[in-house]
Amino acid sequence: MEKIEVEICMGTTCFIMGGESMQELASILQRKYQDKVNTKGIVCHGLCNTDCQYSKAPYVKVAGDVISEATVDKVLSAVNKKLGEEA
Repeated sequence: MEKIEVEICMGTTCFIMGGESMQELASILQRKYQDKVNTKGIVCHGLCNTDCQYSKAPYVKVAGDVISEATVDKVLSAVNKKLGEEA
């Protein structure tokens, strides 16, 4: 099975809007899914412009799908869904 890519925005807006909790997320993902998930920080997803179709920061991409207003629980749920596992 190909690993799922989780890209965590580490840009200023995302960090200020709650992205600091995403550092905890990276740690959890590495422990729980080390052989199934690749986690990396991204400087900016470029989703913070005013005419954006997404809600608001912080942003995380899970296998290319954007999660807005990301929380640890929302991202873990998305990863579980992609892996076909229950939360």
